[in-house]
Amino acid sequence: MPYVMVQIPKTPAPLPSPAPRPVPTSADVARLAGVSRATVSYVLNNTSAVRISEPTRRRVHEAAKELGYVPHAAARSLRAGHTRIVLMPAPPVPAGPLYSRFVHDFQRALSRLDYTVVQYGASGLRGDEAARAWAELRPVAVLVPGPGIGPDGVAVLKRSGARAVVTLGAEPVEGAHALLMDHEGVGRSAAEHLYARGRRRIGVVVPQERGMEMFSRPRLDGTRAALRGTDATVTELPLAHTEESAAALAARWRDLGLDAVFTYNDEYAMLLMRALQDEGVRIPEDTAVIGADDLMLGRLLRPRLSTIRIELPSGRDLAGLVDRAVRNPGAEPEARETYGATVVRRESS
Repeated sequence: MPYVMVQIPKTPAPLPSPAPRPVPTSADVARLAGVSRATVSYVLNNTSAVRISEPTRRRVHEAAKELGYVPHAAARSLRAGHTRIVLMPAPPVPAGPLYSRFVHDFQRALSRLDYTVVQYGASGLRGDEAARAWAELRPVAVLVPGPGIGPDGVAVLKRSGARAVVTLGAEPVEGAHALLMDHEGVGRSAAEHLYARGRRRIGVVVPQERGMEMFSRPRLDGTRAALRGTDATVTELPLAHTEESAAALAARWRDLGLDAVFTYNDEYAMLLMRALQDEGVRIPEDTAVIGADDLMLGRLLRPRLSTIRIELPSGRDLAGLVDRAVRNPGAEPEARETYGATVVRRESS
């Protein structure tokens, strides 16, 4: 068998990878802007105690942008003794539009005060275990939605460097600032409205989703308290946020004999109203309906949804509370009411 010699061309050696660009430092920014490193620090950390002219601020920001420089958060934290992180653990239940809007306003107000809001998304942690997990991030402040943290958890957070702990719940927690949320008042307002409209057999929706009982139970209790001693009756109505659950409840509505329902909030009202209408139940002629939260979608229903308008604190007010607490961690904790429950009467009731 003849042999054939084939010349294989020499493969050129791969070109060396370009050396990684060095990470820009504040000294690089200072040289490019023609200022001192201290001035760079004052400008980029928004230090209000030192006055820097606007042209100088612009030069520093332009130099930092050109070099791709950003301050090192960990180094800044070491110098200050704490971070600028405000931690917001995820609420234990799905957040509705009202709460989401409140969180957005709060985050925007805090960013103007040079804080960084971090939402902690891990679920299944409660009490001191949750507080220890939050403390690992060394936040300067923690806003705790709902119950689930006690005095020991507050102490854990403060020992880790948190200067402010703010709770949102029905009761204050020792050592923490408190935004007191009067869910019972929401139930009372709904019940008083329905009773004044001549309704006497009143159902109250209690959501079946896990964790919702911390809000739904006080609303049910408020409804019962408002009607205690009257000729009205209150019927608890378990309801999951599914079309199937709403259809099953609507199918036995006439057997329940109810002439009104407080649906916990507007989202459950929309779900149940559609199911009731599919069953031929007239609203409000057969059953009056009232929700809570005053969502825009409730105004688009037919009939338009009566509701309880809830006044949450403004994001600016809450950000101001956090900032004051951070600046003066030894001050006595504040406790303030956050709810104002106002009936908005529309066609559904």
